[in-house]
Amino acid sequence: MTSSKAVEIVGVPMDLGANIRGANLGPAAIRIAKLHESIKVLGYEVFDDGDIPVPVRETISSDDAKQSYLKIIEDICRQTRDKCFQALELNRIPVMLGGDHSAAIGSIAGVSQWMKKNKGKRPGCIWVDAHADMNTPGSSPSGNIHGMPLSTALGSGYDSLVSLGGDDPCLLPENTVLIGIRSIDHEEARLCKESGIRYYSMRDIDEKGMVTVIQEAIAWAGNGTSGIHLSFDLDGVDPIYAPGVSTPVTGGLSYREAHLMLEMIAESRKLCSMDFVELNPMTDRDHKSAFLMVELIQSALGKSII
Repeated sequence: MTSSKAVEIVGVPMDLGANIRGANLGPAAIRIAKLHESIKVLGYEVFDDGDIPVPVRETISSDDAKQSYLKIIEDICRQTRDKCFQALELNRIPVMLGGDHSAAIGSIAGVSQWMKKNKGKRPGCIWVDAHADMNTPGSSPSGNIHGMPLSTALGSGYDSLVSLGGDDPCLLPENTVLIGIRSIDHEEARLCKESGIRYYSMRDIDEKGMVTVIQEAIAWAGNGTSGIHLSFDLDGVDPIYAPGVSTPVTGGLSYREAHLMLEMIAESRKLCSMDFVELNPMTDRDHKSAFLMVELIQSALGKSII
């Protein structure tokens, strides 16, 4: 992890990348669940300028809606990119709060730009998700952009989104790891296999155990890179523990598996930036998932039992 003891919160209250409403309320719910206080007790200084402005869906033209809100998502991701880049310039760890996972196109673009400029290398990436997020505009059955951010960061997708990170892809497949997948389209599975990334399904985690999986993931994502970006979709966790998501899939990570993963990533000292996305307060129960999200962020920032 970077030696910085300062965190920059970047809220992106967007659900335009999905067809299920509610993830736009995620950043507010995470803050209300005592995010700032929970980070400060770990010894970090917390900076928070509020959220990236996102238009209300009902105010957007039907033409933009028919195009999957592409131009609007591009603008939001550009602003997210710039905020994350600036956070790193100020020696702060950017923590992007979603919102749907399409906002990660912006955060990863900002981190990659900064790393290439200042370190001469791209970041590696550990992507935690029930879904692969590897669809492209040509393969996606729904056209929803929140199903495309990982492929976009790897260089495949809408040109306007791919280019947010510069002329070269933000991530390289040999330094990208996908963990927790258990719901994936047939065509997306093909893309995933052909991409060259390392991926671990829930069966792989069952067979190998989380300790081995995350050790291998850190080695893969950290090999020859400038650091590791973590992109954590809450639906990677089993809905027993995290009911407040838009697309729940049973059979996910347990409470302790999720924490163990993040504790080990923190201990690697390679984590440089992170996303925590897809909390949907509209489907949550007694704010359970919002409080879990805060706990997970604490683990990623180095909280330990003793």
